[in-house]
Amino acid sequence: MYTIKQKSKLRPLVLMCIAIGISLGSACKRPASKADVPSPKKVGYATDTLLLSKEAYYNKVLGALVGSAIGDAMGASTEMWHRKDIQLTYGYITGLTPAVRPQSPEGPWDHNLLAGATTDDTRWKHLMVKYFDTNRDALNAPNFSQFITDYYQTVVKTFRDQEVLTDTGALDERIEKMEWIKEWARVSMAYQKGPEAYQQALNRFYGGEMSCAGQLYTPMFGLLAKNPEEAYTTAYEHALFDLGYAKDISGLVSAMTHMALRTTDLDSILNTATFVDPLGYQDSRLVGRIPYAIFEGSIKSVRAVNDLVLVDSLIAKDSLMYRMPEGYSGNQKDWVRQEMIHQLLEKDQRSIAFHAGEIWQIVITALQFGEGDFTKTLQFITNYGRDNDTVAAIAGMVLGAKEGYEKLPDDLKHIILQANKEVLGIDLEIMAKDLTAIYFN
Repeated sequence: MYTIKQKSKLRPLVLMCIAIGISLGSACKRPASKADVPSPKKVGYATDTLLLSKEAYYNKVLGALVGSAIGDAMGASTEMWHRKDIQLTYGYITGLTPAVRPQSPEGPWDHNLLAGATTDDTRWKHLMVKYFDTNRDALNAPNFSQFITDYYQTVVKTFRDQEVLTDTGALDERIEKMEWIKEWARVSMAYQKGPEAYQQALNRFYGGEMSCAGQLYTPMFGLLAKNPEEAYTTAYEHALFDLGYAKDISGLVSAMTHMALRTTDLDSILNTATFVDPLGYQDSRLVGRIPYAIFEGSIKSVRAVNDLVLVDSLIAKDSLMYRMPEGYSGNQKDWVRQEMIHQLLEKDQRSIAFHAGEIWQIVITALQFGEGDFTKTLQFITNYGRDNDTVAAIAGMVLGAKEGYEKLPDDLKHIILQANKEVLGIDLEIMAKDLTAIYFN
């Protein structure tokens, strides 16, 4: 039992504890400090709207279309070949060669066409102009799937023509066109039925391979986009036939094509693979962004080979491994470096020549190796082999958009315009005019 004197001694201590408690309690109720640590804010890559005069735009778009067709035609005669087989037959290909090969739905639509003839890579560009024209105010996946379906049905209806009953050549032509679009139409029609049907059809498209399907046509969206992000997202949405990271690649080749309209600086064009990622592939757990890893590895490989100090014993003219083929215009050291880079590509080679990852790897490697030079880049691609018409068509479109039609090699562009117009019925100049009218209206 406390005495009055003892209580008086405890009172200051109790009052002190109460005061401290009130102080701590009020501190806990204070609002959080507004002085937070800054976080990076994601911004678009060249978000301003593309500003070109009508004349400048037409020159660049025609350059893109013709550049792509040149690449397509340069690879048409040796598509899927090994580079050593190319050397045995042609030496070193420096320009356009006749497409000496049987007709096929994905290749030329006739046997043994003259130099300048193109394959389905250019036909897809032609088809896309038709899609843009009929859906200029509504470029989206549903409309695209309907467009492909309608095209397929139009081709099928031509089998009812009286002509095919009396002309087997006309029948063969219809069959080629139907075979070309049939796989694509199966996916397009399934897309309209719903997610389950679409997934089933998509996963058996060309055997379920991670194919380069989107890269045949998505660069075209880069020509109509206002900025790189729009080019990417529009292409990505239309990549109905791609699986996984192949869709990311299809978006990137569109964004690169768009950047080529803006600048002649190759690094700025290539860096779309670093800075354009609107869907956040770089944030993927464990694996990360596969196309970026391929991009980074390709750039480093070319730089490492170019940085080598080559000794004379390695590049001796009598060396069987590095003997220059007939027609190659560079020196022995240039040839050794190109051979080394080709060998590095072969090390990572996919089993299927039109695998999306391999196409992307060769495109980036060739652009870096060619240092922005149109002829050097396309010769590197063509003489490597594999799916060289598709790879060269992509790189040719990027570099053609960068340089414009006026700066493309005269000996190539005039043949391409004439051959596609007179032999294949594809007028690249009209296509460029149509795209210009769509863009400015």
